[in-house]
Amino acid sequence: MSEDVIKLGELQIRYLVDGSKTDGLGAFELTVAPGATVPPPHSHKRNDEFIYGLEGTLGYSVDGVTRELTAGQCMSSPRGSVHSFRNTGTTTARALIVMTPDIGAQYFLDVTAVTNAGGPPDRAKLMDVMSRYGLVPAAPPQPTAAAPV
Repeated sequence: MSEDVIKLGELQIRYLVDGSKTDGLGAFELTVAPGATVPPPHSHKRNDEFIYGLEGTLGYSVDGVTRELTAGQCMSSPRGSVHSFRNTGTTTARALIVMTPDIGAQYFLDVTAVTNAGGPPDRAKLMDVMSRYGLVPAAPPQPTAAAPV
């Protein structure tokens, strides 16, 4: 178990098992401060993801289905499904994330290098990092036309 914490804005990632070394299962603890900036909705080309609430409340959405996860509740994101999360409570939220195969701690270190470079994060560089690890940002929702009256 690693004691190293990766700080990504108001998110903290502490890897328990880095499965990227063996192309296997990985697990990390995710800590999200109330109101923290979180990743945009996205999908994974190569990874299945499972989230298990440890404390606090995380709003977790998979393909348009959103649940408020508290301690002991879980949800999964099969590869290709669009998912996102946010702290919907007033206290810090923690969750256990399990991925198979794992993207690994290096992904979060690479994102941190871009976001901590000073100034607003370089979107093109972030998209490059995401792409290298098989993450695909979700297209923004399209406005729907009003029904004729």
